[in-house]
Amino acid sequence: MPEPPPAPLALDHPVLKSLLGAWALAACSPAEATAVEEHLGECGPCAEEALRLRDAVGLLHAEESLDLDPGLRTRVLESCLGRRPPRIPVPRWAVPYDAESARLDALFRDIGNSEWHAPVRLRWFEEGGQVSRKTTVAGVIGHLLAVDGMVAVALGLGDPLGPETKDPQLPAERTEAYWKASYFPPTRAVRGPWRDQTHELVRTVSFAGDGSGLMPVPYGTAPEGGEGAGQRIELPLRDAMVDRAFECWIHAADIADAVAYPYDPPSPRHLHRMIDLAARMLPGTLAGRRRSGLAAPSRDLVAAGAPGRSLRLEIEGLGGGEWFIPLDSPGATASAEREVAHVALDGVEFCRLAAGHIPPEEAAAGQDGDREAIRDVLFSAASLSRL
Repeated sequence: MPEPPPAPLALDHPVLKSLLGAWALAACSPAEATAVEEHLGECGPCAEEALRLRDAVGLLHAEESLDLDPGLRTRVLESCLGRRPPRIPVPRWAVPYDAESARLDALFRDIGNSEWHAPVRLRWFEEGGQVSRKTTVAGVIGHLLAVDGMVAVALGLGDPLGPETKDPQLPAERTEAYWKASYFPPTRAVRGPWRDQTHELVRTVSFAGDGSGLMPVPYGTAPEGGEGAGQRIELPLRDAMVDRAFECWIHAADIADAVAYPYDPPSPRHLHRMIDLAARMLPGTLAGRRRSGLAAPSRDLVAAGAPGRSLRLEIEGLGGGEWFIPLDSPGATASAEREVAHVALDGVEFCRLAAGHIPPEEAAAGQDGDREAIRDVLFSAASLSRL
């Protein structure tokens, strides 16, 4: 087990300010470094000075790992993002993406050149079960760049696939197109365009303000022969940004596993937004599986807006809460009075299920009630995943 970080020293502002130069050079003692990092989350002028000093240090030598605690940059970022409000407020629904893309970029500062070619296996769930695709760390970032590009296009920004790209395309189609068009195998050079695009997305939605959250973001058209075949897939911008935060975290964890890097789940409030989005998408996914014959038909025909049978989804731990999932015909509302099943899952475990990283049969869930309804909802959760 790694040793916990030392308790911060009780130092006043002038002393902490005088330590910024040593901190930027990684020359502080562990206790001094902890005290400085705590202070940076509370003092805007010192945070700006620390960033300026770190940039100056970066000019003195090539960017490389200094053998620091691998979680150092992540802790500093989380502290600053959580305590220091930006000059232009980021909409609440875009904050998880801002935080997760920053955490992933911090990971890249600690890996070597060779690790960009480390093998990574992307996993998701299709109707026949779990499937996977092998790529590299750089290939994963190419995937994130290409799919985040759907949000960029919706906002009127440039498409990383180029202006001739057919619109809309499914995320998997965009990824394959990017991989084929880019240098193969992708190299660490993909980090620059990805990082620039993440900054531009956050900057654009921040200037647009909270009211832009209802803008539709096309995700392509569901292919023939699959769930919801031929249907146009769209998410409002506020949900699309949470979706991109979710995928950024999931693939960051894939990369961290590949390079043996410690990586924590998102903060509870960000994880809650991700879980809430998945729970709200479950009824539509369940309806699509029914149309494709992959789920049991609805037992009750309930008028639109009327209460019907429901499953209570209880998420425990980080980001937890309760959601009632309607089980009857489309348009029926969930009804606590007509609860026929109950599923309990850990928050991170539920997200791994929704990412297709664990089969629904193996989800560590507490289950009670209608077994058929439980199976259909767990499989629907896994069906939320995609390349």
